[in-house]
Amino acid sequence: MKGQTYIILAIIFALLVAIFAVINVDPVQVDYLFGSGEAPLILVILISVLMGGIITASVGSLRYFRLKQKYRSLEKKMQNGTENTPEEPTVSEKDEEKGSNDEPDKHKDR
Repeated sequence: MKGQTYIILAIIFALLVAIFAVINVDPVQVDYLFGSGEAPLILVILISVLMGGIITASVGSLRYFRLKQKYRSLEKKMQNGTENTPEEPTVSEKDEEKGSNDEPDKHKDR
């Protein structure tokens, strides 16, 4: 359901950008790093949105792959850790061992 909502919102956003771009077709002055030129505003808007989407997707996929790599390494450490170390007693087993050696309850007489 979450994926469907994301896709629907993306389509609505794309339609809004397309409508906004079609309304603005006048030529505008664009200053580049190496010079300047004239281009229709529709192209400037669409190219800007496309570049923003590509940059966002690149950063997101980089983060996804780093997290996936970290997950795999932690999973390997966990598997290696359980195979090489003897099994430690659980918390309840430790409590049972302590229960026999504990001091007597000070408030038992009351």
